[in-house]
Amino acid sequence: MVNKPAEIPGDALDDRITAALVGAAVGDALGGPVEGYSPDQILERHGGRVHGVVGPWNGDAWRTARPLAPYHKGDGHVTDDTLMTHALVRVYARVRDHLDAYAVADHLVPDLMTTPRWIPELEAEALPLQRIFLAEKWLVARLHYGHVDPREAGVGNIVNCGAAMYMAPVGLVNAAHPRAAYTEALDVAGAHQSSYGREAAGVFAAAVAAACAPGATPESVVGACLALAKDGTRTAVERVCEAAARHTDTESALRPLREAVAPYDTVGPDYRAPSLGARRPSRLHAIEELPVALGMVVAAGGDYRQAVLGAVNYGRDCDSIATMAGAVAGALGSPAPEEWAKQVGEASRLDLWEPARTLTGVAREVFDRDVERRRAHEAAFTTLGGARCSA
Repeated sequence: MVNKPAEIPGDALDDRITAALVGAAVGDALGGPVEGYSPDQILERHGGRVHGVVGPWNGDAWRTARPLAPYHKGDGHVTDDTLMTHALVRVYARVRDHLDAYAVADHLVPDLMTTPRWIPELEAEALPLQRIFLAEKWLVARLHYGHVDPREAGVGNIVNCGAAMYMAPVGLVNAAHPRAAYTEALDVAGAHQSSYGREAAGVFAAAVAAACAPGATPESVVGACLALAKDGTRTAVERVCEAAARHTDTESALRPLREAVAPYDTVGPDYRAPSLGARRPSRLHAIEELPVALGMVVAAGGDYRQAVLGAVNYGRDCDSIATMAGAVAGALGSPAPEEWAKQVGEASRLDLWEPARTLTGVAREVFDRDVERRRAHEAAFTTLGGARCSA
């Protein structure tokens, strides 16, 4: 039986933003310790499905066991998905307006390079640059050292979910306006990704924005995504969510969702041994993470716990899948269980609620600026004889 999401009033912007950002971080932490494995491997390793925070895959040998060493994945530690999400919130806090690719070059890259922060997986203070994956280090190589035009810097990078995984703040700043979120995220992500990796960033931001709308449902979120998505990303989202709609629980959806996304996923059946064509630009393909995350939200009826646990037990890149599913479910009004959020915040030594408070203030400021800009345009257009000003 699918539980309905908790009711959050349609005008409670702070609640929506908090549930989305905290939900993304909790999903990330739950998925981290089983990332890269299959549902069957997860089932065998844990003697059943994962139902909450679990320890590292290799137990106490996490410091040296490959392929994850030296990262302490598990025990409630968030990964680079959350580190990058919080970094983007800090950029919004500095700019206090809509972002573009130049904001990534001017603010995000210096943040990654210059300011030591607590890195839960390293259990130490370090530069975020020392934790992020090569696909994210690309930002530093291209923008800081290569001096590439930020709008084009993503070209040549591996095409994966690296940009999409931290785009929830863009959707939240553009809450209830998915088209604006999509457009802004495409600009921001241009500094990081190209092809369907960049497209996924735009569609994920649109999904989060659409989920914030009063009365939103998993189906309305998917509809908003399909109205904007292009090429293989659109088809993959459509096929996966069609498959998800035939299920009322995420356990039964695990295999069908993988089968639905497989024709569009370039990685192939063995996640740790990608195919020759993996992660290369294409108009026919899509990242796996976003369609599956949306599919889990659909199968779960928008319920956070079911959607995130479905994403976690799906395996493969499940920390990013659970991050995205958690953000969308949270924005829909279904927050992460309090005990999970408390456990992850304490284990990661992070205030998971502070970024949400910051971003809520920014979102309100940006909306006020948007209203002023729109009214100035209306006045100018009316002077030209175009139309009457709105009240």
